[in-house]
Amino acid sequence: MIWCFQTVLLFIAHLVLSDWAPAAPPTQNSFFYSDYLNESGNNELHFIGMKLYVDSAEQSVLSVRGGNATLQCRFWYEPVPSSPREVRVKWSWLPAAGGQETDVIVAFGTRFRSFGDFRGRVQLRQDFPGDAALVLNKLWLNDTGRYRCTVVDGLEDQSAVVHLELQGVVFPYQHPHGRYHLSFLGAQQACKEQDSTVATITQLFQCWKEGMNWCNAGWLADGTVQYPITQSREPCGGARLAPGVRRYDRIHLYPNHYDVFCFSSLLQGRVYYLQSSHKMNLTEAQHACQEDGAEIAKVGQLYSAWKFTGLDRCAAGWLADGSVRYPITRPRSNCGPSEPGVRSFGFPPPQHKHGVYCYKLDTERV
Repeated sequence: MIWCFQTVLLFIAHLVLSDWAPAAPPTQNSFFYSDYLNESGNNELHFIGMKLYVDSAEQSVLSVRGGNATLQCRFWYEPVPSSPREVRVKWSWLPAAGGQETDVIVAFGTRFRSFGDFRGRVQLRQDFPGDAALVLNKLWLNDTGRYRCTVVDGLEDQSAVVHLELQGVVFPYQHPHGRYHLSFLGAQQACKEQDSTVATITQLFQCWKEGMNWCNAGWLADGTVQYPITQSREPCGGARLAPGVRRYDRIHLYPNHYDVFCFSSLLQGRVYYLQSSHKMNLTEAQHACQEDGAEIAKVGQLYSAWKFTGLDRCAAGWLADGSVRYPITRPRSNCGPSEPGVRSFGFPPPQHKHGVYCYKLDTERV
């Protein structure tokens, strides 16, 4: 009885003091929380005031390589506070290929710090109170993925998610020795050498919806092996199987070898067929581009020029990897199949004579 009576007195005293005592200056967290005694005499934390909200006006953003992107994020309180609150804003990124979520930028007021490959390319917009939008400049091919905006005020935090994708083109790529010669690490290197990156399942699925039909299995960025089929047939999983993106069972990354699906986006220059009075071998083609103030084009650059600028040339030309290809946007007789695409003659002997496609960087766009 004595213990219960003391508890009641303490509780009444707490209520009287909280109602009648002069208000103390609020601390950073007192706007949201207050301590109360529970029945056992211990402190408990209770929510007593405003709530923090975080939202994004866009769930996904589409841009291109070398371009800029603004990922929307805003925060507010209900009810509206009488004075501005000091909050910490953090953006983090989960790559489209998977892996660990890493910090992009952390800001507190006007002070901020960016991290890793994002350093010097990101900033918070802060155009109005509660604006926490992330501005990314000079986008890279690998910047795609899920971005999380987290706002922290004391013990309260809320977040919103925005997905970034790039417009581009997916293309299948084989080793010069032929089909299924690329390990996963070899596939990553092969795409990089062709001014591209290993495609994600989202990018491959988008190209399948646009009509990509390819029966050879290839690596994707998450380490899976898949291939897109729009016309079902026996050698490609069976004629009775519905069209779609076919997937091999989960496999070990290292001992297995396949082709690869690469992804490229908008170029920072232009690809062109070099006018010449004669055909050239591979070495001569490389020198010819250099003499024209350019370099021999890579496979990803040719696909990008075909996709974004409508490059159309019914003339086979050397590329940097030793393959011979040509881009067609307006199918016609004597220029290959009836659908648009980049035609390939494979990897002929380097002493054979062909034209050449060159790539010249636009320094004003870099």
